[in-house]
Amino acid sequence: MMELSQRTEGDVLVAKACDQRVDARLATEFKQQLLDLIATGHPRIALDLSDVDFIDSSGLGAIVAALKSLAGQGDLVIVGAKPAVANLFKLTRMDKVFRMYSAEAEALAALSH
Repeated sequence: MMELSQRTEGDVLVAKACDQRVDARLATEFKQQLLDLIATGHPRIALDLSDVDFIDSSGLGAIVAALKSLAGQGDLVIVGAKPAVANLFKLTRMDKVFRMYSAEAEALAALSH
């Protein structure tokens, strides 16, 4: 079971992945949770990956699917990715697609309107 804790800061939803691994086993559920958050009226999401030690292509795909579902009507940024996770974003060039921040405060500032 994928645990995604959430809280709002102004008009930004901070969603934190509480699992150390986001892989094929959890990716479908992870994607559904993200899509549900968007569907319930959260177009601006700061996705906190600071607890995640490993993410695979299916986990990354879930995040990409969530961004695509926003269809330019919102934004999803990555917060606190550890080096191994950040490297996957770099290798797949997803660091060009997602804005990535080391600190939550920076992400909130970027997302706030």
